[in-house]
Amino acid sequence: MEKHVLDGPPTYTDATTPSPSRPWQNRRRKRRTFRIFAVVLLTYLMYCTLKISNNAANPVSTLSMERLKEDYATCSTLSSKPTESGQQRSHNKRWVNTTRPLLIHNATVWTGEPAAGTSEEDARAGKGWAWVSSDVFVDRGLIWSIESAIDKSLLPDNTEEFDAKGRQLTAGIVDMHSHAGLGAVANLGDDTNELSSDITPYIRSIDGIDPLQPEIEFIKSGGVTTSLFLPGSGNNMGGEAFVLKFAVGPKSGRTEISQQDMLADPDKTWRYMKMACGENAKHVFGRVGRGPFSRLGEAWQFRHAFEQARKYVQEQDDWCAAADTVGVENMAAYLRQELEWESLGAVLRGQVRVNTHCYTAADLEAFVRHTNEFKFRVYAFHHAHQTYLVPEVLKRAWGGTPAAALFADNMYYKVESYTASERAGAILYAHNITPTYVSDNPVLNSQHVVFEAAKAYRNGLPYHAALAGVTSAPAGLLGLGERIGKIKLGFDADLVVWDSDPLSVGATPVQVWIDGAKQFEDSIELKKPNLPPVFPNQELEKDLEREDVEDTIVFTGISHVHHNAFSKDKNDAQATVAIVSHGKLSCVGPCTSELETLTSSSIPPKTIVLRNGYLTPPLTAFGTALGLQEIDNTITPDTHDGPPPESNISFASDGLSFGGKQLAAAYAHGVTRAISAPTHGGIDSQGISVGFYTGAKNRLENGAIWSPVVALHYPLTLAAKKGKTPSTSSAVTELKTKLLDAVDELAKDDVMAPRKDWIQESHYLKKIVQGELPLVLSAHSADTIASIIKLKDYIESAIASYTSTSTTSNTKLQIVIIGGAEAHLVATELAAANISVVLAPMLPHAQSWDQRRGLTGPPLTNVSTNVLLDAGVRIGISVDETWESRDLVLLAGIAYANSEERLSFGEALNLVGGNIDEMLGIEKQEMTIRGEWVIWEGSPLEICGRVRGIGGAEKTSLWT
Repeated sequence: MEKHVLDGPPTYTDATTPSPSRPWQNRRRKRRTFRIFAVVLLTYLMYCTLKISNNAANPVSTLSMERLKEDYATCSTLSSKPTESGQQRSHNKRWVNTTRPLLIHNATVWTGEPAAGTSEEDARAGKGWAWVSSDVFVDRGLIWSIESAIDKSLLPDNTEEFDAKGRQLTAGIVDMHSHAGLGAVANLGDDTNELSSDITPYIRSIDGIDPLQPEIEFIKSGGVTTSLFLPGSGNNMGGEAFVLKFAVGPKSGRTEISQQDMLADPDKTWRYMKMACGENAKHVFGRVGRGPFSRLGEAWQFRHAFEQARKYVQEQDDWCAAADTVGVENMAAYLRQELEWESLGAVLRGQVRVNTHCYTAADLEAFVRHTNEFKFRVYAFHHAHQTYLVPEVLKRAWGGTPAAALFADNMYYKVESYTASERAGAILYAHNITPTYVSDNPVLNSQHVVFEAAKAYRNGLPYHAALAGVTSAPAGLLGLGERIGKIKLGFDADLVVWDSDPLSVGATPVQVWIDGAKQFEDSIELKKPNLPPVFPNQELEKDLEREDVEDTIVFTGISHVHHNAFSKDKNDAQATVAIVSHGKLSCVGPCTSELETLTSSSIPPKTIVLRNGYLTPPLTAFGTALGLQEIDNTITPDTHDGPPPESNISFASDGLSFGGKQLAAAYAHGVTRAISAPTHGGIDSQGISVGFYTGAKNRLENGAIWSPVVALHYPLTLAAKKGKTPSTSSAVTELKTKLLDAVDELAKDDVMAPRKDWIQESHYLKKIVQGELPLVLSAHSADTIASIIKLKDYIESAIASYTSTSTTSNTKLQIVIIGGAEAHLVATELAAANISVVLAPMLPHAQSWDQRRGLTGPPLTNVSTNVLLDAGVRIGISVDETWESRDLVLLAGIAYANSEERLSFGEALNLVGGNIDEMLGIEKQEMTIRGEWVIWEGSPLEICGRVRGIGGAEKTSLWT
């Protein structure tokens, strides 16, 4: 390019004034001026470029080199992937060096895995799994030896010994969904959810966990040694979760009381996060103008949050790549690090195990789409009631098929759980999807989470998979499968010795060890027969379907008869059959001639062949909302009869609704009779209860309502303070006033009273003070129960003083207390006052302040049923929530198993049947049982028992 040299810059006038005599000269000047400007500009740009280049090579920066180096060091942690440690450890990092070595000898051990060499196919089918007789030696917080007879002479001198006496030993139970320690016992506080925003991946559950919460002790007493402590499900992204062990302070073998000391993995190998989809976040945040208002909005919330996290991750990766290229000392900015997006960014980096609360098929599939769009893995869907319907959808999730963290039979409590199946675990397992069982404490009491696994086995999940569902399976899903969940060399010494098979009814730990440290110094042990483990019953894996027939049916193989209409507690070696026609039992026994007549007919009867059949009376659900509430939660009021009025009374018989899933489930589990009252929710009722048949199609069916008036109910739990009586004392005073008014009414002749008075509260209060109608009071507090005892004595004295010649002067009130968590504290006084108690729930866990002194059971305490029985109190069993009605017979089985022979088989059944009739005076109301019966295959009080036939309403329901 030609180079032009100028003598000097033109003047302003020269450059701007045209020459009229030489226009061509002006054009040349303009061109020259433009060229000069272009050259100057190009020179300046080149100078700037060189300067920038020189500055990059030799920066003059105000950034801290120390901070830049720290940021660069962070790059390596950002790219790291957690790995499970399978290497041999010399000690458990949680081990406290004051913990003595331990030898457990003469144990029956469930190792938690099949025998070596078992193929995967055989293992899934249950082959290779077994209980083995063995000793177990632990030291430094680890399992060091599992042998049939460990030589004691080779062990350290200070080794502690424990004789298991042949009983079952498993790894500690792992509950991968708990809110323990986040919500205070007795409902005195709650730190489960941070509801300031729908998207809060940055909050941490550990910041709210109270290690001093009493529930930590009684959860551990159920054999639970490890839990995933999750934030709640009120947000779509709830925050980080932590895996903790239930050992706190010196009495648990620890050196301190702290949250950090509870960490199951001190190395913090994995992180965990709770997310939730569906109804919860909608109901918390959904308002017109804010959201999420719908599932559509929830999907956007998820995607938007993941988009922000993805940008955050990309910025960090770009910075780290640049630092690798030019050197961290040449970086012009620090690494972007924001707490708001750090944890969600770690999710996208594969460093966090996501656990998501998700129920419905729509929610599950939407979340599967999220995993594929943003490339992260979800390890388990929790609650997950509809997973059994869409196993193939789950298999499309990015990174691997999620497991399902389930309840065994807790369902129908909300719309999302209304399409559920007790056989969900079995169906998922058949599709090669892992089921685990959780408590969602305090929704269920974590102390009894092993009972969920037992019910899953009852409902068709193979025995080994059910036990794995609360041990090795959740351990693996938490990334700790090489440390906990099995009895295996090198694993953490979290051990439980049980008083019976852990999947049997009433199974209770004898002792628990965490990291080799004994957890209960003076454990209470019930006297039980030393029985071998349950032999897996593969018949339970077969799904039975119901059919209703009127024809004649013959049941064979009945070995136990416990029905008042026939020989009681009959256990003859002679073959027993039951012949049924139109729902009525026509013969029970050998029935030789009847069988000959039937077999000689042209159309032989349908025959059901049983193995170890039981004939029993039907069961009774008392004080539940059966027939009055179909979906439990208050968000669906249209499925409820509604709350009772604050003034006067209402009649449950007028609000009954038949044909729902709740009634069908109860009926299918032998609960053919129910007594329900207008309810505030749970056991807190107010009004006149009705007795009805759960299998009826509608109220007009013959015998559908067998007693329109059973009892008058009032609440005296803490719920009594939510109505027009602002305190417990005022509620008791109001009841006393009403009863005294009724005593005064005894002086009046009501023979000619208007019929409209028959639906007035005063009419039924008068029946109560005349001893003609039971008074049912819900109460948990021992102090409230004491007030009821005094109230009964006061009213009876008032009746006696009404007139010494009156026929009512010796009248005794029929009072039944339902609830009774603290009834054991006044058991002797209850017996003396002849007040009956229906325990509901039978296994309390201080859900409210007035239950705080309830007995949680061994190894911490005795059991309420035994204390009340010893005092001579007449007791029954009910449940706190409607869905639990199906488990009534198993609750009776728990009472039986833990009764130390206080109860016979028949007496245990009466806890959910005959005792209820007796305490409510059903016979005095001329109630007649319509020949109802239930036939079971296997003992109904054991985990393998299930209904095969129900009759008594002109039809027979069969499960075949």
